[in-house]
Amino acid sequence: MEGYKKILLTGLPGVGKTTLIKKLAETLKASRPVGFYTEEIREEGVRKGFEWVSLDGRRGLLSHKKIKSTYRVGSYGVDVKGFDEFLDSIPWAYPSTRLIIIDEIGKMECFSDKFKKIMREILDSEKGLIATIAMKGSGLIAEVKGRKDVKLFTISQNNRNSLLSEILKERFF
Repeated sequence: MEGYKKILLTGLPGVGKTTLIKKLAETLKASRPVGFYTEEIREEGVRKGFEWVSLDGRRGLLSHKKIKSTYRVGSYGVDVKGFDEFLDSIPWAYPSTRLIIIDEIGKMECFSDKFKKIMREILDSEKGLIATIAMKGSGLIAEVKGRKDVKLFTISQNNRNSLLSEILKERFF
């Protein structure tokens, strides 16, 4: 059987999805993946928001408790305009781009119509994809999880250390 080109990772908050994505990006760096991951912004030990970090090291604000925005997830305002500008800086469609790594397909990211359009284009392409995805959600989240061409891994405390090698056995492109 052919390997999957589209790998999704899901799991409870704090289980290690972003850590696994960062390990995968490092392990697969010879394939020159493009994409981003998200990191918590903590001030005095308290989570205040999230920033995006491109795989080439650029950083920017995704959400923060201090952002005034009509786009909100809990107490966080989401900077959709800034996120859209960031998305424009990533070479998703370049012919040389063969592997895309995204953390995450979640509520904050899905406020961006540009993100949803890019995700659908990636999913319909021949490019390899490794992405984390929210456990729950409608719209794009449910649409992506319902596709026949994706393989979904659920990360838990028990398997988070063994998943790296399991995922690396898959064929991405």
